[in-house]
Amino acid sequence: MHFYSYLAKFLEHMKIGLVTFPGSNCDNDLRLAIKRITGKEPIALWHKDTDLQGCRGVFLPGGFSYGDYLRSGAIARFSPIMQEIIKFAQNGGLVMGICNGFQILTEAGLLPGTLLKNDNQLFNCSSVFIKPATQHSIITQNLTSNPLKIPIAHGEGRYFCPQDTLNNLQEYEQILFRYCNESGEVSSASNPNGSLESIAGVCNKNKNVFGMMPHPERAADSDIHNTDGLEILRSFCLNS
Repeated sequence: MHFYSYLAKFLEHMKIGLVTFPGSNCDNDLRLAIKRITGKEPIALWHKDTDLQGCRGVFLPGGFSYGDYLRSGAIARFSPIMQEIIKFAQNGGLVMGICNGFQILTEAGLLPGTLLKNDNQLFNCSSVFIKPATQHSIITQNLTSNPLKIPIAHGEGRYFCPQDTLNNLQEYEQILFRYCNESGEVSSASNPNGSLESIAGVCNKNKNVFGMMPHPERAADSDIHNTDGLEILRSFCLNS
């Protein structure tokens, strides 16, 4: 089969789901990025849905689900759609949470650790640099060691976990990204929220559930002169 015919057939069967919770506000940015990558609209999944509609990969976007009452993601974790996503992930399905989506995945127990209030107790909205900590995951396998400039926008982005969990993250290469400076140096000065070990993203041990605080969908369009986040999203979509 001709390569482009094969690619068209491959993309035709690709079904990417995008969940919207009350308070999500990054779902449209992510929708546009997914469409740019795959050439078609993602499957819209509402928080009350109980059917993933045959999706092969699911995104949980950023925002303020349920107003971030209690803790960020603590209420969204109990949405009907999350019960399906938990089963989907436990059966090997690919799931990626960005910012608030990352917080929801930790609350649901699909990712280790938790996201605490930023160490300065302020909401941080800026562009930062991150670097891959491993290439042994589908979303980092095609990245180089070069720093990526990706926006952040969060008040509870300080990653924390107990020492034994951190040991496991390091042993099984579950740390996906670390905050760094423009030269790729990791230090407290380049850590925007006080995250443990400058961690900006992690995955589960089986490497099918991913979470990161920076927003790659906000760095995926040449019109804004930044496509540093595009390969992260493309790798997830094309492996779904």
